[in-house]
Amino acid sequence: MAQWLEDAAMEQRMSLVTLGVGDLARARRFYEAGLGWQVGLAVDDEVVFFQLNGLILSLYPRDALARDAGVEDMGSGFAGFALAHNVGSEPEVDAVLSEAQRAGGRIVKPASRAEWGGYSGYFTDPDGHLWEVAHNPGFPIDAEGNTSLG
Repeated sequence: MAQWLEDAAMEQRMSLVTLGVGDLARARRFYEAGLGWQVGLAVDDEVVFFQLNGLILSLYPRDALARDAGVEDMGSGFAGFALAHNVGSEPEVDAVLSEAQRAGGRIVKPASRAEWGGYSGYFTDPDGHLWEVAHNPGFPIDAEGNTSLG
């Protein structure tokens, strides 16, 4: 391997996912009151952090996130990625999708058998962030909620 690759290697991990949101209070209500997640830290009306299993999810105003990154806020539409929440059974997929819808999310694909052998469906949060809820029998979930490749 080239020496520059060895020297420049980025560790294979992710620490934090930040969602740019149009209305921070609305987004917080969706995740906290709607989905029942616990806020780990909130800084005034600037940012909200949720401690997940080994990862942090943050909600940050979309325009401020674009400004911080030095890019233009290009509007809405498919962003080319989906967040995923794996569960231990097919009934749990249906339950989580129902919970998301009751909380103000929009079901974009009802749960169904997937071509890869599992069962999944998709919803969007109030800002249009795409979430897949899936049961994949090949990706076990440990007692801490961590999903592995089997």
